[in-house]
Amino acid sequence: MKPIQLNITHQIHLTFCKVVLLFLLIIFGVAGSAQQGQFILDMVHNNPGEALTTSDYNNPSYLKMNGYNGQVINDFTFVHTAITYDALGKDIFPKESPERKWVLDAAAKVRLNIKMAHAAGIKVYYFTDIIVLPKKLVSIYKNEICDANGKISFEKPQTLELHRIMLKEVFDSFPGLDGLVIRTGETYLNNVPYHTGNGPITKGVESHIKLINLLRDEVCVKRDKMVFYRTWSFGGMHDNAKYYLDVTNNIETHKNLVFSIKHTKGDYQRTYDFNPTLGSGKHPQIIEVQCQREYEGKGAYPNYVMNGVINGFEEFNTNTKQSGNTCLYDIKNKPTFKGVWSWSRGGGWVGPYITNEFWCKLNAYVISTWAVNTKLSEEAVFNKFMDVNGIKGDSRKAFRQLCLLSAQAVLRGHTSAALPFHEDWAFWMRDEFLGGIGTKPSVRTNTSEGWLKNAFTYYEANGLLQQAVSEKYEAVSQWKTIAELSDRIKLANKNDENYIKVSSQYGLLLHQIIAEGWNIMAIGFKGDKLKNYDTVQLAKAIKSYDGYWQSYNQLKTNNTSCATLYKPYAFIYEAPLYHRDFGMQASVDKYRSILNQQK
Repeated sequence: MKPIQLNITHQIHLTFCKVVLLFLLIIFGVAGSAQQGQFILDMVHNNPGEALTTSDYNNPSYLKMNGYNGQVINDFTFVHTAITYDALGKDIFPKESPERKWVLDAAAKVRLNIKMAHAAGIKVYYFTDIIVLPKKLVSIYKNEICDANGKISFEKPQTLELHRIMLKEVFDSFPGLDGLVIRTGETYLNNVPYHTGNGPITKGVESHIKLINLLRDEVCVKRDKMVFYRTWSFGGMHDNAKYYLDVTNNIETHKNLVFSIKHTKGDYQRTYDFNPTLGSGKHPQIIEVQCQREYEGKGAYPNYVMNGVINGFEEFNTNTKQSGNTCLYDIKNKPTFKGVWSWSRGGGWVGPYITNEFWCKLNAYVISTWAVNTKLSEEAVFNKFMDVNGIKGDSRKAFRQLCLLSAQAVLRGHTSAALPFHEDWAFWMRDEFLGGIGTKPSVRTNTSEGWLKNAFTYYEANGLLQQAVSEKYEAVSQWKTIAELSDRIKLANKNDENYIKVSSQYGLLLHQIIAEGWNIMAIGFKGDKLKNYDTVQLAKAIKSYDGYWQSYNQLKTNNTSCATLYKPYAFIYEAPLYHRDFGMQASVDKYRSILNQQK
């Protein structure tokens, strides 16, 4: 009997060792992948109405390789526009019609995207604007779903019923679809010629609760699919903690329901507070982070923001002081924190357009890698990026210094590190456009003109205008250092090495234009008040301004890797140009004309 007892003991010992080994393999095996229940998502945000963006981030295998476990498809051909509504029996998309062919082609693209994502081993979620319905369906049901103003209304029972039918057909048609990302704040119809729509939030908190409960029931409960409900809306859901809680506290939690929130209190702008809704409430949250910053060059020049996103931005200790949470590090251990959704590419409108994704990849790599293992420091992840990209020796110190300095230079060049900067003023510069100090034009559509005049008026009244201009020259000084550092950086990929140099020169020349533009406008603004202009300084500044534009254009001519250039016009929401003739150039030319008259 004794030998048998020893054998049993030995077997028990071996079994115990196997369990321990398996446990250790599981623990250490997930060190390079997301924690269980964590979402590491990415999206290429294609420009509405334009050709789809060419990007490595469209490839699910590339996402998988970089630690992502989910892909958000956002080509603005929404998944719920790729269904026929045949169940209604109303012939919404008649057979053999061009509109039905469009729907069927869209459906084929959806199926291909699902197949590719699953083949790579990641989930796929479709970005979905609510409300978007077929034009013919709306015309048939107009009296039952539209309000007195002709807008589709979620206050109408038939509207809810049509959405139940819609959601059923979406998941019946695309059973492999892992879930939806829901947006209510804006409705883009640029890519869906046979559909129409509008926002559903007409009664504030009540509207959100009604819509979320519908989605929860139809998607999360009935079909066991994910809903990522974006708080990006208007009226407080996104940036007001009380409003957010008034909505979410009235929604029962579900494992498939997650709220998706930008890290900023507002859009992706510097000097904006960290979003106060993050870390609050009872529901899981993922944090949206933009890697190709739409208000800050879109990858045309160095702009490393992930140190600020993870550890807190510089301005939170200067002119934008705030209490409470200021960064992802502060909320990473909260039970609501369930991951990160990076926008690797896109956001905003038109350009600048890039052909090299290097700066986008830096931001995306750091935020996704950190999200996979939040015990790592930002600097440790940054060092991993340098390892992957063959940045060695003295180049490492120069590259780190360049990247951290870029965040400081962008802040001073675009907004301010020291002075008050109202959130609306930040829009003076956006996409590929530079606003001026003209009065906001009397047009119904959004424009970036007028904000800078408000800023100049405040600064001049408080004796701060010259300090504001000096800060723009401080940014130029920092960009000169960045350009010098770029010459000292060596990479394994020589195209990327060259792009670091070209894009750094791009940043320098652009911010020289900005500094001289602000200087000209400040001299002119004071001259307008005094009815007397400093013509000597005005002439000097205009000469420099013109020279920098010449060099800026020459940079593009001489370098095929150079991004498309900024335009000295204010943004206006009118396709296809998205600008008129007002903006920085119009403001500069006003004072050029005054100078010429006084010669």
